Amino acid sequence: MVDTTNAEWVDSQRSVDERGLGSERAQVWLSRILHESAMAAPRENQMELMVRWYLIHTKPTREVVAEDNLRRQGYQVYYPRLLRPARIRGRWVDRVASLFPRYLFLRLVVGHQAMGPVRSTVGVANIVRFGYDYTVVPDAIVENLRLRADPETGLHRLHDHALFKPGSNVRIVAGVFDGLEGVFQRESGDERVVLLLGLLGRDTLVQLPAAFVSPQLDSQAKSAAQ
Repeated sequence: MVDTTNAEWVDSQRSVDERGLGSERAQVWLSRILHESAMAAPRENQMELMVRWYLIHTKPTREVVAEDNLRRQGYQVYYPRLLRPARIRGRWVDRVASLFPRYLFLRLVVGHQAMGPVRSTVGVANIVRFGYDYTVVPDAIVENLRLRADPETGLHRLHDHALFKPGSNVRIVAGVFDGLEGVFQRESGDERVVLLLGLLGRDTLVQLPAAFVSPQLDSQAKSAAQ
């Protein structure tokens, strides 16, 4: 059982899979957003007949094997991949690697699909938990991950152009500020952003994981779209 109440569960995986070279920031980011969303996530006994994303821990270098076997059983799986340059035999080439080495996202219809077959699937090591409950990943986290990937290839780049511009309107889609709108100020490193929010009648700067934030059409763009 993988206990994510301590960020060391991410650090301990950094040297396991060299295919994840350069993705340590992504690992830390994953740990942080799961910690910050855990308190806001509903308990499993409140989620009957609901569709939820869970985090799957795979065996070393077996992400693709686990993904294929889970799909064959009818599960929906999201395996984020990273495209990055790598030096092979003296020349630079693009190489596909895991964005989060040894981790997959699995979407389960609670009440209709069982977790038992997942645990025994070839390639799967464990299902990640917070305490006694399986880790529930907010839909917005997975949706924003997909939004950040290349729309044609589905691959990520760690140093892509910024998704938001200073002064742009954004909407918070996960965490304790879910549903609030704000103004993007700047990036804050480690896949975090600083927003200006109106809280209790005052403008307040708030730092959040970038995956908690989605672009928001401004009033002019909304008018043009109507």
